Amino acid sequence: MKKTVKVVAAIIENDQNEILCALRSPDMSMPNMWEFPGGKVEKDEDFYSALVREIKEELHCIIEPVDLFHDHTHEYDHFIINLISITCKIVSGHPYASEHSALIWLKRENLDSLKWAPADIPAVEQLIREQ
Repeated sequence: MKKTVKVVAAIIENDQNEILCALRSPDMSMPNMWEFPGGKVEKDEDFYSALVREIKEELHCIIEPVDLFHDHTHEYDHFIINLISITCKIVSGHPYASEHSALIWLKRENLDSLKWAPADIPAVEQLIREQ
């Protein structure tokens, strides 16, 4: 039986209506694929606290979660991921790629130009539809 992992992802939009996209490093699983930054929810941790912690660790900035955006479960070969995407705003600092290979800001209509990790695709599609 495959293990299900709960993961939160930040949909961060800037003042120019661009969304932050993160490129997975060659050292990560699914290398060189794009994702919304975030990470695993720890035991006894709520989604919003987990996301604030993960973004502080990964991007060295402080976010404020705004609203649940998308909830999707995706089955990979060796595990199942329950990806909860949450819209956020940056309240302090500027995102810095310490774990990812790159960070870019893209307009919604250009999001489909990237090669996304499969679990992130439904949220990407919803963002494009809502533009």
